[in-house]
Amino acid sequence: MEEPFQIFIKPSGPLCNMACDYCYYLDNKSLYPASTSFKMNQQVLENYIIQHIDASYESTVMFSWHGGEPLLAGIDFFREAVRLQKKYRPSGTVILNGIQTNGTLINDKWCRFFADENFMIGISLDGPGQYHGRFRKDLNGKSSFEKVINNLKLLNEFRISHEILCVVSSFNAPFPLDVYRFFRELGTEFITFLPLVIKVPGTKSTVTDSTVKPAEFGDFLIAVFDEWLEHDIGRIKIQIVEETLRSAFSHDHTLCIFKENCGRVPVVEHNGDFYSCDHFVDASHLIGNIMEDTLEELLNNQKQIAFGRAKYYTLPDYCRKCEVLKLCNGECPKNRFILTPEGEEGLNYLCQGYKKFFNHCRPFIKSVAELWSARE
Repeated sequence: MEEPFQIFIKPSGPLCNMACDYCYYLDNKSLYPASTSFKMNQQVLENYIIQHIDASYESTVMFSWHGGEPLLAGIDFFREAVRLQKKYRPSGTVILNGIQTNGTLINDKWCRFFADENFMIGISLDGPGQYHGRFRKDLNGKSSFEKVINNLKLLNEFRISHEILCVVSSFNAPFPLDVYRFFRELGTEFITFLPLVIKVPGTKSTVTDSTVKPAEFGDFLIAVFDEWLEHDIGRIKIQIVEETLRSAFSHDHTLCIFKENCGRVPVVEHNGDFYSCDHFVDASHLIGNIMEDTLEELLNNQKQIAFGRAKYYTLPDYCRKCEVLKLCNGECPKNRFILTPEGEEGLNYLCQGYKKFFNHCRPFIKSVAELWSARE
C-alpha cells in the first residue's frame, strides 16, 4: 500500500513580513544568495501541481502552503494555483488547500477568496496579548497581537475553517489555562500546541532561555487535557489529544513526529528544490528538484527513505523499553540531542514531558478503547 505524504510548499520561500524571535526558517535565505525574488514562478507552480496530483493515490489531495509567510506570494498567485488544480484535477478527486500564516495580512479580499475556494487556515497565536507579543513581532519590533485578533474575527465572519497554532515556550508554559481558556473564548474549534525547542548553535545539548522545559511542557499539556476533558470534549479538537486517542482505535498516527518512521512531510522550496523536512532545510538534506525529477521519484529517493527510516533505527534502547513508546516513537529527530539515564545518545529533549502527559492520558485511552470494543 502506498504511504500518504504531505508537502510543505513554500510559494514565497523563507520571506516573511515579521521577525519572530524564535523563527527557524528565515535564515534559509542564505541558501539562495543569488536570488532576487523568492516568489515561485509559473513554471515551477504548474509543474508542482501536476506532480503532486500524479503522486497522490487517495481521492482527496491536500496542498499545504507554508513559509516564511505564504500570503506574500499574493492573492493572484493563489488564484492561479486554484485554476491549475481545477485544470489538472482527475474526475472524482477532491482537492483541498491549507495555508499556515502569521495572520497579519488577512483582509476582506483574502477572506472572500478563502471562503469561495474552501481554504483551511492555520493561524499562529501564542495566547493572550502578553504571551503572544513576547516573541511574535513585526519588522519594527511591535507585537502582532491586535492584527491577528482582528483578522481572526474576519475568518469567523466569513465562516472560514481555521486552526490555531500555539508555540509553547518557557514564557507561556507556566500559564496553560490562561492560554487554553483564551482560545476557547475566541470560539476556536481546532488547536495545535507546538513545543519550542532551540538548541544553542555549536553546543550538543544546551538550549536557549526561551525553550520550554520538558517537565513544564508535560504539565502544560496535562492541565489543558484535564480542562478539555471536563468542559470541551466533543467541541474542541486538540491535535496531540487526537493523536493520542488514535491508539484507542488501533489507528496509526497521522502526525509525522509521532510516526515510527518519518520522511513523508518534505519541503518544496520556491524554485522547486526538495528537502527532507521543514526542520532539515540545508545542503545536506537537499534531495533534488522537481524541475529535474518527479515528486514521486524524490519521495522514493533512497536518500529520502534512509532519512525517514533513521528515526526508528537510531531510537535509544531506553525508548524501546518505554511504556508509552507507541504514543511517542521518539518524537521529532531534531529534538533528539540529550543522553538517556544510561548515557546513550539520541534521547528526545522533551522525553520527560511527553512521558508525563502520555501516562496521564492512559486511563482515558483505556476507557475509550473499552467502550469502542463493547460497541463492536
